[in-house]
Amino acid sequence: MKLNPSESPEVLLRLNEVLRRFPVSKSSWWQGVKDQRYPAPVRIGARAVAWQESEINDLIRQCCKAEANS
Repeated sequence: MKLNPSESPEVLLRLNEVLRRFPVSKSSWWQGVKDQRYPAPVRIGARAVAWQESEINDLIRQCCKAEANS
């Protein structure tokens, strides 16, 4: 896949970094993924997953908007 010069590759975040940015417990995070409240992970290896930074940032923005409207 070729990227345009203006496009940067997507940054992937491992679970610990996701939880630093969106502070919930691991079990709550995985339940949210299962319930489709949180983004699904991307498989990066046989036993490793990560999340796209842009999807995590979108989730944080959505939560901030919901809190502001409450």
